[in-house]
Amino acid sequence: MRIGFLQLRVRFGEVKANVRRAVSLLSNVCDATIVLPELFNTGYLFKNLKELDSLAEPVQRGYTTDQLRKVAQKRNLNIVFGMAEKHGRACYNSAVCVTSKGKIDVYRKIHLFDREKLFFAPGQSLKVTAAPGARLGMMICFDWIMPEVARVLALKGAQILVHPANLVLPWGQDAMRTRCIENRVFGVTANRIGTERRGTLNLTFTGGSQIVGPTGEILVSAGDRSDSLKVVEIDVAQADDKHVTTANDIFADRFPAVYKPLTLRDPRR
Repeated sequence: MRIGFLQLRVRFGEVKANVRRAVSLLSNVCDATIVLPELFNTGYLFKNLKELDSLAEPVQRGYTTDQLRKVAQKRNLNIVFGMAEKHGRACYNSAVCVTSKGKIDVYRKIHLFDREKLFFAPGQSLKVTAAPGARLGMMICFDWIMPEVARVLALKGAQILVHPANLVLPWGQDAMRTRCIENRVFGVTANRIGTERRGTLNLTFTGGSQIVGPTGEILVSAGDRSDSLKVVEIDVAQADDKHVTTANDIFADRFPAVYKPLTLRDPRR
């Protein structure tokens, strides 16, 4: 199957312009699973809850999902994208998967980074979604720092980690190579580029979107200065082979009974 990323420069608050730009670029590709960045339609640096509420959308009835669902069906794509989701009185930093068949699935980010905690409610569960051709494990940006996320997704059957991101720390891309090695899965990280300035707030995004294979090899990557749409052909069945050697299977060799500290909120206490 074919998998890829769309790395973008995002304009804060210009939802329709950001979505139109993505749709235009996606019209150049077909028959693939493509990942877009975190919060690609709104931008990242919200000043207050009122501003977030004005830009967030419901997933099922929102403009962004509607437009990407149309291009997914027209171009035979599965598209995973990050957006600010409005659900009842809460807002979530969410990843949405729309498939070529019209199916919609949602993952709400659990591990909120820095100021995100001021605005978003955390998600409560991890999500593996079945898309035509593969099982996708959904994670968002700072989820990379918790190895438990990728491991649980892999144990739930994910063959590809789909990772919308707004990476600003220098370690995320390297960490995702390790997550793929640990779990023998493919990984697609779609990051932003450019700098977002909102008053005294200032963030520069690192680009470096990438597709990683089950042994940590970078299959394709982007720089840090320009929009980039890249697609590669993979044999997704490679992610079903969990052998490091003929004698070592990364799942069969586990000893869950000794991992009990993982279930404690703070094992140092």
